[in-house]
Amino acid sequence: MLGRFFPSSSKRSFASLSEQEVLALAISSEEDDARIYLAYADQLRAQYPQSAKVFEDMAEIEHSHRNMLIDMHRRRFGERIPLIRREYVSDFYSRKPDWLRANQTLEQIRDEAEAMEQSAYRFYTEAAKRTSDAETRRLLGDLALAEQGHEETARMLGEKHVPAEVAHEEAQTARRQFILTYVQPGLAGLMDGSVSTLAPIFAAAFATGDTWQTFLVGLSASVGAGISMGFTEAAHDDGKLSGRGSPVKRGLASGIMTALGGLGHALPYLIPHFWTATITAAVIVFIELWAIAFIQNKYMETPFLRAAMQVVLGGSLVLAAGILIGNG
Repeated sequence: MLGRFFPSSSKRSFASLSEQEVLALAISSEEDDARIYLAYADQLRAQYPQSAKVFEDMAEIEHSHRNMLIDMHRRRFGERIPLIRREYVSDFYSRKPDWLRANQTLEQIRDEAEAMEQSAYRFYTEAAKRTSDAETRRLLGDLALAEQGHEETARMLGEKHVPAEVAHEEAQTARRQFILTYVQPGLAGLMDGSVSTLAPIFAAAFATGDTWQTFLVGLSASVGAGISMGFTEAAHDDGKLSGRGSPVKRGLASGIMTALGGLGHALPYLIPHFWTATITAAVIVFIELWAIAFIQNKYMETPFLRAAMQVVLGGSLVLAAGILIGNG
């Protein structure tokens, strides 16, 4: 009965492995890492061909180490290699499954590759410290040095295939993709949510003088606009021809930022006192409009004064219209 709540681990500890099993574990790990690097190369080839070559070369290095380990196993233990993988061993370092690596950025992939080599080095180093058998310690020490060498090899391969000008170009490509997938839809949503909800929220505020009713109007307008903008952006195109990236990511960016843009000046109306809520909402509107101008200047390269004039002036006119309608 208690086993249902406290299941025993089916993994073996590293200390329980024989020298043959440690060698088999190293072989399977080198095979897995080679497959991961080839998957990274396939993922990067279209946009970052030079970085893809780095990971292809790293996969070749992993294959060569695997072959060396197989030769060692053949000499010491024969042809039959035990079936043991790192997920079977509780003390062994883990790797992310394929579905968690599918949508990583170039920088995330590079960081993951570095972490792979560092974690393997640390594991083998600590494992060598825990064994008193000279031959096993030598084997684990050799593996640790090999993993440490992998990190240095990755750096040299990066310098070979990705010189400074190529690295700059790839960084620009990654920034452009980030802007197309997240910044543009998010900015459009923030502008729509911040500006389009000004009139109904402040019109309701001055028409009713009731902060709770004003909040409900703002909440419904913000959520409705967020859902509408999110679905519109997601259905606009699939991103394959335009290069704008995943429609789901763009839709989420647009929808969430639209809702946040409206909720920013709707939430103050949870304050019961009308003028306190209204002044707070007006201050938040001012911050929102200048934040939009800043984002336009930083990511869209719009001159700051022009962005400020467009957004702040336009938003002020919409705000004034809402107040006039509410007082009408």
